[in-house]
Amino acid sequence: MTIFWTALTLGFLGSFHCVGMCGPIALALPLNRESLFSKISGALLYNFGRAFTYALLGALFGLLGQSFVFAGYQQALSITIGVLILIMVFLPSKISNRFKLTSFIYFYMGKVKQKLAILFKKSGYSSLFFIGTLNGLLPCGLVYLGIAGAISTGNSLDGGFFMFLFGLGTLPAMLALALLSSSISVNFRSRFNKAVPVFVVFMALLLILRGLNLGIPYVSPEMSSTAPKCSKCCHK
Repeated sequence: MTIFWTALTLGFLGSFHCVGMCGPIALALPLNRESLFSKISGALLYNFGRAFTYALLGALFGLLGQSFVFAGYQQALSITIGVLILIMVFLPSKISNRFKLTSFIYFYMGKVKQKLAILFKKSGYSSLFFIGTLNGLLPCGLVYLGIAGAISTGNSLDGGFFMFLFGLGTLPAMLALALLSSSISVNFRSRFNKAVPVFVVFMALLLILRGLNLGIPYVSPEMSSTAPKCSKCCHK
């Protein structure tokens, strides 16, 4: 249960990073501004579209984590992901930038933005929802962190739920941005952005603790470190 609260909190703290990254999209949404209800419902559909994409990604990568569970490597997987997150947080930017596949990322982003441009020319709730789903596919470091958490759940359903909660955590700030636009000051966003690395480190340590199998309820519950055995093989 603790890790799901982590997903919500990560989404909430990271949402102010999202305001900077996805702000132009949220501000340019083709909302129907004739009434407050239509404006809010349109903004909600956009954000639920993002959460839907995150949930699909979480389910996909949770399935990947499930293969590690079946192989008996869930503890090692959780510890490894936690250590990798810590490395990425403390790795100097000059070194981390060398690992970016910029050419592929720019090509991929170009394709997504082409689809987004077509949807922005349309009006209606369906367009807003699909703008959100495509927005969820844009490269983002915090989404990658959420995916790491989804993998560590070791379950497709839990992975999808983890990422959906992550998406819901971003809802307050992204909804406020779409409705209030300039009311969120740059200074306010900057303060929250400074808190994100602290929570990322907390999440990494939580993943490491889960993998250590210390028997602490919710924080480090006991996990089986061996792969499932065939019941027929246990009988002589």
